[in-house]
Amino acid sequence: MDDQNKNLILATALSFIVILVWFVLFPPPEPDAPLEDSLTEQADGSESIAIPAAPESSSPAPLATQPETTAPTLENAPRVSIETPRLTGSVSLVGGRIDDLKLKDYRTTLETDATIVTMLSPQGTNDAYYALQGWAAGTGIEPTSVPGPGTEWSLSAGNTLAVDDPITLTWDNGNGQIFKRTIAVDSNYMFSLTQSVANNGRDAVTLAPYGMVVQHTTPDDLENFFILHEGAVGMADEELAETDWDEISEAEMDAKWGRQAIVKEDVQSGWIGFTDHFWQAILIPPAGQTFDQALTYDPRTDVYRAVTRMPTQTIEAGETFDITTQLFAGAKEWAMLREYEQAGVPKFIDSIDWGWFFFLTKHIFCLLHELNKLIGNMGWAIIGLTLIIKAILFPLAYKSYVSMAKMKELQPQMEKLKKEAGDDRQKMQQGMMELYKREKVNPAAGCLPILLQIPIFFSLYKVIFVTIELRHAPFFGPFQDLSAPDPTSLMNFFGLLPFEGPEPGSIIALIFIGILPLLLGISMWLQQKLNPAPTDPTQQMIFAWMPWVFMFMLGSFASGLVVYWIANNTITFTQQYLIMRSQGYSPDVFGNIKGSFTRKSKSDSDG
Repeated sequence: MDDQNKNLILATALSFIVILVWFVLFPPPEPDAPLEDSLTEQADGSESIAIPAAPESSSPAPLATQPETTAPTLENAPRVSIETPRLTGSVSLVGGRIDDLKLKDYRTTLETDATIVTMLSPQGTNDAYYALQGWAAGTGIEPTSVPGPGTEWSLSAGNTLAVDDPITLTWDNGNGQIFKRTIAVDSNYMFSLTQSVANNGRDAVTLAPYGMVVQHTTPDDLENFFILHEGAVGMADEELAETDWDEISEAEMDAKWGRQAIVKEDVQSGWIGFTDHFWQAILIPPAGQTFDQALTYDPRTDVYRAVTRMPTQTIEAGETFDITTQLFAGAKEWAMLREYEQAGVPKFIDSIDWGWFFFLTKHIFCLLHELNKLIGNMGWAIIGLTLIIKAILFPLAYKSYVSMAKMKELQPQMEKLKKEAGDDRQKMQQGMMELYKREKVNPAAGCLPILLQIPIFFSLYKVIFVTIELRHAPFFGPFQDLSAPDPTSLMNFFGLLPFEGPEPGSIIALIFIGILPLLLGISMWLQQKLNPAPTDPTQQMIFAWMPWVFMFMLGSFASGLVVYWIANNTITFTQQYLIMRSQGYSPDVFGNIKGSFTRKSKSDSDG
């Protein structure tokens, strides 16, 4: 291995180590604790929701402030059950809110008695998270005459919300307006909500329909990991915005919305909501409907809201107006999101956090998804993906290894130049460049495959970490979750001894690594043995320790990523060995292995 390539590999490895150490020593800050009075905004324990009605052409509409019901009322509220093949829960008739939702297909852990995942929770519970719809009052109607979060609706049609079996809620304000809300759900996680108002009064009224997703305090299960976005996600006219929780809580006060807010007005198409690692709740206004997006925060109650507000509508006496919006509340499954996108939800796949290298990450996951469908095992799909990536990069790898073989042939001439130049570095560099030019050798040819693999590695890491398809995805034997670290451990000899290994994530687990990190270290070490050890003692020591340092560092990474790295090292070793032999150079792998132990024994005896 020539000095140029050794230095490049060394620089890449050290940079990777520095990045990892930085995020270990300086992790993202923990979310701020709620204010002391965060649970008591008003004396009666109620909360106010401010939704400004959209301005009409003649004059701005007033601010509508509606009191939200107190928690005890919500606890005793009548409910309508939700039962679909993938969902279970209920709709509260107080506010007509969807606030009790669980995902039948997903469990919290791999344990047989694990509970199913809770998606939405009612106000008054820990980590309350729910969806609301309503109307902001404009002219001709009082705020108390429109249904709000505390309004108790009547069930007028349907008994249980199910696929192809919607329910209808009705509320009469006693002043001539009758409000209805029809809720339907498909076989996955998409709700359709049709709000209507019949104006049986004498005068026209103006109203603005809205929807919101509400999160009380920051979620308890935040992961706070630098590679993962948690918070708000929105699409506005094909522009994606990912907003962290602290960005919302630190937003400036907006007089129109009556609280801290991040607002986008006159959006032509898009959606907005809250997302975490695997789940999201997203509001989707109707296609072709202009609307305003807002992310609001109230420090007095520590409540976050994602809001969509449609334009003010004037409903003349005797007229009826209705509007249908959608709510997605469930798992971020790629294939399902793609179907919704094809059905008209703009760029819905982008609600998954694809990261900086999205142009690679999307395609890598698409290929991995198809391989998994074909093979039926995500672990083998990752190995198949590695083979395809290495095949695509093979022409570059071939040129790289050929260049390295030629550089080895020039080694005697390079040593001669070093002796002639002595301490004159400029003369040495000039001589080297002339040598490269004369022999038609490009010393940088070996760099390109390594540089190309860096974004591919991080893209695959992103795919394995953020996509729900890897969550609890089995490989074989003890490897039943490729998104989690290797569950085996040296402590119990990889499960052969009759006692449990260390707790995952503990210091002991980092020391007593599993079998996959061990195979990773061995594969890196063998790859090094294709070339003689560097003559420089410092480089020799660094390269000797590098495989084992990486072994322990990557031991806590997702096992799916370690599988990729092992497969990549194995294929690289095979490619490099065969190409070197084709160029007339036969790597003495066993001799280099024996030589490393001989040098170690000699140094020990000298010491």
